[in-house]
Amino acid sequence: MNYEQLDKTSIIEYLSKIEEIVDYFDSDDLVAQEIGDGNLNYVYKISSAQNQEKSLIAKQAVPYLRCVGEEFPLGRERMTYEIRALEKFYTIYPSFTPNIFYASEEMSLVVMEYLGEHIIMRKGLINKIKYKNFSDHISTYMAATLYYTSSLYLSSRQKRELVDRFNGNTELCKLTEDLVFSFAFMEHETNDNENVKNNPQAKKLFEDMEFKERVLELKYKFMTQSDALLHGDLHTGSIMINETQTYVIDPEFAFVGPFGFDVGALLANLINSYIHHTVVSKDEDYKTWLLVTIREVLEKFSEKFLNFWSEDRESALLVDGYLDEKTLNSYKKRFIKNILKDSVGFAGCKMARRVYGVAGVEEIRGIEDKDLRAEAEKTALKIAREFVIGHDKIDSVDEILEIIKNAG
Repeated sequence: MNYEQLDKTSIIEYLSKIEEIVDYFDSDDLVAQEIGDGNLNYVYKISSAQNQEKSLIAKQAVPYLRCVGEEFPLGRERMTYEIRALEKFYTIYPSFTPNIFYASEEMSLVVMEYLGEHIIMRKGLINKIKYKNFSDHISTYMAATLYYTSSLYLSSRQKRELVDRFNGNTELCKLTEDLVFSFAFMEHETNDNENVKNNPQAKKLFEDMEFKERVLELKYKFMTQSDALLHGDLHTGSIMINETQTYVIDPEFAFVGPFGFDVGALLANLINSYIHHTVVSKDEDYKTWLLVTIREVLEKFSEKFLNFWSEDRESALLVDGYLDEKTLNSYKKRFIKNILKDSVGFAGCKMARRVYGVAGVEEIRGIEDKDLRAEAEKTALKIAREFVIGHDKIDSVDEILEIIKNAG
């Protein structure tokens, strides 16, 4: 059918005609509640009127940027790539991806399981919840999704088919290029301009040409390096979590890009949480847990990525027998170290762009006390600058943690 923007009433009428939805709800009456708080799409909780615990999530893209309004047009094709990414990631590692009950690329609509026993991880971190399984879960998710969609595993034909299937997501890639790598570091209408106006720290950032030149190098990698299928926006607001389970949601920015980008995005958000608790809660125990988590995520990611790689001898990149075992192992260790170097650079871009750019994060921009917020911004920019300027010189996780700890 032709695209139609749905609301709380029309979405019930639409879903009541879908066999998979009717089967799930056993023909119960349905009610819809709009629950979305994201920047791009409308999200509805669809529930049984007879049993509210029986629910699904319906998500539809509209032809504009929701957080700005209809004056900022944005193609709804982003949902096409979200659907494809959810399906692809589910086949790789279903433990960390919501199950899809129904999807329509024509309607830019996906209906998936409702994670009612989970919360958005960003909220949990602000409330100082410790997730003991998170580092193990997310490192597995990143290692598996990146490795199994790369030329280290796929054949040349499979990889090119993957690129063809995802790299039409040009509009959201352009959005990232602009908002993460450009607009946030210059005078621009999309920025948090009330905070920018007469702010010497913002002026200093906008005039920091050494920083901005290094950002350009990372932007070029983002634009040209087609390593693996990325989530594309892997922050703590895109993770639903509880004490035992972790789900990664919202991959509408999915495309085939550089290995380090997803890892860097997550790293940036964990550090933002650390900064929040440095200036707001001042909870040293929780800050220590965050640093341990950062270490575990990065080290476990590297270990698992290399373990997946050890299982395969042939790929688009490697022909079995091309290198002896010693040389191959040395090459792999250098390869994973370069991924981590890039991730640090991308983390710096992500952290810096959240300070004055559009769509700031709650743990920084949500700080109500202006003095504390300014302190958090200053710390975030200090870490971000060190990451961007020196990412290619960083050799270990210890060095990353030292930069974080010394910034406050």
